[in-house]
Amino acid sequence: MSTAENTLSIFALGGVNEIGKNMYAIQYSNDIVVIDCGSKFPDESLLGIDLIIPDITYLQENKDKIRALVVTHGHEDHIGGIPYLLKQLNVPIYATRLTLGLIEIKLKEHGLQNLTQLFIIDSESAIEFGQISLTFFKTNHSIPDCLGIAFHTPEGTVVHTGDFKFDLTPVNNQYPDIHKMARIGSNGVLALLSESTNAERPGFTPSEQFVGEHIEEAFMKARRKIFISTFASNVNRVQQVVNAALKTNRKLALLGRSMVNVVSVAMEQGYLNVPEGMLIEANEINRMDPEKVVVLCTGSQGEPMAALSRLASGNYRQVDILPEDTVILAATPIPGNERNVSRVIDNLFLLGANVIYGTGSSTGMHVSGHAYQEELKLMLTLMKPKYFIPIHGEFRMLHHHRLLAESVGVKKDNIYIINNGDVVDINNHVARQTRRIPAGNVYVDGLSIGDVGNIILRDRKQLSEDGMLVIVITLSKTEGKIISGPDTISRGFVYVRDSEDLLKQINQLVATTINNLQKANIRQWNVLKKDIKEKLGQFLYSHTKRRPMILPIIIEV
Repeated sequence: MSTAENTLSIFALGGVNEIGKNMYAIQYSNDIVVIDCGSKFPDESLLGIDLIIPDITYLQENKDKIRALVVTHGHEDHIGGIPYLLKQLNVPIYATRLTLGLIEIKLKEHGLQNLTQLFIIDSESAIEFGQISLTFFKTNHSIPDCLGIAFHTPEGTVVHTGDFKFDLTPVNNQYPDIHKMARIGSNGVLALLSESTNAERPGFTPSEQFVGEHIEEAFMKARRKIFISTFASNVNRVQQVVNAALKTNRKLALLGRSMVNVVSVAMEQGYLNVPEGMLIEANEINRMDPEKVVVLCTGSQGEPMAALSRLASGNYRQVDILPEDTVILAATPIPGNERNVSRVIDNLFLLGANVIYGTGSSTGMHVSGHAYQEELKLMLTLMKPKYFIPIHGEFRMLHHHRLLAESVGVKKDNIYIINNGDVVDINNHVARQTRRIPAGNVYVDGLSIGDVGNIILRDRKQLSEDGMLVIVITLSKTEGKIISGPDTISRGFVYVRDSEDLLKQINQLVATTINNLQKANIRQWNVLKKDIKEKLGQFLYSHTKRRPMILPIIIEV
């Protein structure tokens, strides 16, 4: 599928009607520029799945037209899918210094570091890809070095905000470039793609400095060791932890692979200032005076294998949380993670720790990196777009963002709430949404990418809920009669020693089914197996109200 020569097309490949795996593309004529390539983590229903990434079928079909992947910032939901994209499409990557540093960690893990072209950009960069030229503007977020992108095409300008908020007192002094945004808007914006994560929340997002004050206050009050958990990528928050540790004369230890990686990259790139001699190794923590230690760790979302979860369950080999230690969760649970976080908090209280947790406003330990309603309206007012496409959010968030756009003067008919796979085509300044491209979730399971589909997931779900029955039967090759068996093996269905009568009935039913088919002169294995599954499935459901997976194994001798 291709666009007309003079049509500007905007593709949503991921990140619409969902939180995570952001990926979009802009196409004009034979030039495609891809924006971000994120991942998201599976929920409990996706058994065994490690990661979810976008479907790039359309990009593979048009690989000769792809000019670049441009990355807005370094969060997982914007860079997590890049190694998997590069294994199928080796495209040049353009990103800021810190973002590229984080991407390089991923490329090294996948053995791709010497196979990909990486280009550093900043807010002053200007790049041309065929008939599409790009300029950039600074935004605030919960990670440094974030950019919004303006795509200048013969049809008009399309702006993608990236994730943003308007923090006018940023910790890192990276101020949002409001003047440049206004200038882009005054020159005319044909279409605006703006993030919608906090479109339901009124007012303005509090400044990150608000968190720093509360972290310092908690450090002053703490009597023993301090453990603080936040997103590893929140470099500004990490800097405030470093500042508070310095003021309270404490050494800092890092736990968790992603925390160590991000801090080392941020220090190397000059985005994080840690005084010499402040960092200590994990094996030094228990040997030091507890009043002189801060432990910064991963696991604020209750991830089972992250450092905080292992500390809370007493399974971290080198470090212990002891009574009266202080544990601070400087993050709000992502929707879906609340149960895991609650479990970790309960375990921390059982250890006797003083736990500071809860939503950001109640504890002061977290503020969002995403714009609230007044900031979203400010972005819309600065850009003054003809067409508006809310992105990066679930449907209710996109809906509220649409209402905000209407309230500042965008025409209702010029607002497009789209789904992943939808394409907005703009020709002669008139937009239409009439076609779709392949889009959806691609599952990463271990080393395999995309070969775990709905059928496998359904089987895993059935196995996890009702278990499995294996029926082994040996038949005579010449006469088709049963030589031995049926033998029934139960895994996760019933406990054999307590269910001998049920298993006898199962074996009798299978034997009767096979004998009846033999009398009817039916010997095809597929027919035998199908009939066994049907008869046995009905019997088991009527007796147990469960539907185990049934695997008949027929051996001919």
